[in-house]
Amino acid sequence: MNRVLGSILIVLGLAGLAWGGFTYTTQERVLDVGPIHATREKTHSLPIPPVAGALALVGGIAVLAFGGRK
Repeated sequence: MNRVLGSILIVLGLAGLAWGGFTYTTQERVLDVGPIHATREKTHSLPIPPVAGALALVGGIAVLAFGGRK
């Protein structure tokens, strides 16, 4: 279990450092008059701080290195 958790943290940490965040699009209804409908696409950005990616990477390495010891 520790090996899986450590690997997931490493992958997430590397992804966070490589991309720095992600964007997604939502649709918002602007006009709704009878049979006429108008929508607008709005793009949202969610940045991931490099510190969070680095902490996940270091945490994953620590779990792999020290997780199995008793």
